Amino acid sequence: MGTSKAAPRRRTRGEIETLPSGSLRVKVYAGNDPLTGRRHYVSETVPPGPHAEKEAEKVRTKLLNRVDEQRTPRTKATVNQLMDRYLELLDVDVTTRKSYEGYIRNHIRPVLGKLQVGKLNGEAFDSFYAVLRKCRARCGGRKFIEHRTKNPHECNDKCKNHTCKGLATSSMRQIHWILSGALQRAVRWGWITVNPLDQAKTPSAVKPDPHPPTPEQAAAIVNEAFKDLSWGMLVWVAMTTGARRGELCALRWDLLDLDNGVLSIRTSIAQDGADTWEKPTKTHQQRRITLDTETVSLLRAYKHQCETKAAEFARAIKAHGRVFSPDIDHNSWLKPDTVSQRYRRMCEKLGWDMNIHELRHYSATELISAGVDVRTVAGRLGHGGGGSTTLRVYSAWVSEADQRAAGTISGRMPRPPVVIDESGTPMSTTESTKDNPYQKIAADLRGAIDCGALPIGAPLPTVADLAKRYHVAFGTAQRAVAELKTAGLVSVSRGKRAVVADRSKSGPTVAEVVSLHSKRVGT
Repeated sequence: MGTSKAAPRRRTRGEIETLPSGSLRVKVYAGNDPLTGRRHYVSETVPPGPHAEKEAEKVRTKLLNRVDEQRTPRTKATVNQLMDRYLELLDVDVTTRKSYEGYIRNHIRPVLGKLQVGKLNGEAFDSFYAVLRKCRARCGGRKFIEHRTKNPHECNDKCKNHTCKGLATSSMRQIHWILSGALQRAVRWGWITVNPLDQAKTPSAVKPDPHPPTPEQAAAIVNEAFKDLSWGMLVWVAMTTGARRGELCALRWDLLDLDNGVLSIRTSIAQDGADTWEKPTKTHQQRRITLDTETVSLLRAYKHQCETKAAEFARAIKAHGRVFSPDIDHNSWLKPDTVSQRYRRMCEKLGWDMNIHELRHYSATELISAGVDVRTVAGRLGHGGGGSTTLRVYSAWVSEADQRAAGTISGRMPRPPVVIDESGTPMSTTESTKDNPYQKIAADLRGAIDCGALPIGAPLPTVADLAKRYHVAFGTAQRAVAELKTAGLVSVSRGKRAVVADRSKSGPTVAEVVSLHSKRVGT
């Protein structure tokens, strides 16, 4: 009698194991961890109960579907590990890296650092932003002393009770974009399949609110600054060119063409603590700024004084020397923080709380108010986007300039042949055109032509002279001449003044008609 074979068992994916508490833990293999290379599992626990086994099977099926559809994270890496890898591969300039490291160290790591990247969701980020909006120190309502230093010290008036203050909106947006960049890379690396930050609300954009000095304040600032010629010139150049403080510190004599009145801006000075270095401009764009004659004259005088002072010490200024420098030979640049501190102290002496960046706003708003088009202003300031940044930041001043433009064009337009009555109804001016200013001018000129004061071929007064004589807009005077042209009294050709036309073949003059009519009445 032969032995019977046992039925083959079908191999299943996933494990269901019983925990000491009676709960069932479901585990499904999800591939190797791309960070550690170890086998990675996704798991879920089912509480004990009469239907626990059926629920565990459902969970196993659900996890298998997620793994097959690649909707599960492939790693247990934490946000701290993601940030370490992100900073390791980040390719930005030094100042931007320092800024990123500060935000990550002070805000991201303390709150999100220990969470697994695969378990992040929109609710986690929304809660994170809500905490930062309430208190940047994330105090949670605790009361404590904010000490002036973390080192051992004796407390003084600088050590104060903590007061909740939300993080600035601009800082929150910086944090959001840091997280966004890191998580986008995590998706590309295969750590996660979707970016969980897409489920969170992006912090609102900051509405620009520049505060340039008023003309009176600007005059006081210039008067105070020019008590020291070199300092006065730096403030003056900042006002007239709108250059950033780092760009002012980086200016070189060989990039200043005083003969043609052109200043070239190619680099900027960056600072971190006591360290400074030269780097490309903020937008990585080189630009040439045309200087006005007064600025050119001041820079000539300033350069002559610098050369004279250097000669007194048997030194000479090199061609590539810095325009503004603490050295007698202008071999080194000023520190941006030093410039900011000196400007702030000067304004405090005048009774104002201002920073040097507001001189950049002053230059922009004065140019826009003077009617300079936005693209030109953007080019002088080094704004990107073809003027979109300028429009966004200085929208209020652009609006004012637009209103002035409307007033200018309306003043130069001829008056329409309609009038508005008291009820607001437009009425034809067929009967009242004689009261219009252009009709009066046309009548006077017609009378001068008819009486011979303006003979055939004689030029009419220019449109500008007529506008000035009758105190009307340029367009009104021009319409009067057009009226005479339509009547055949004058001839007008491009680029030449209007002249009295020869009407011998076009019928009798008004005076001739009147004379003939009188004779007929007499007969």
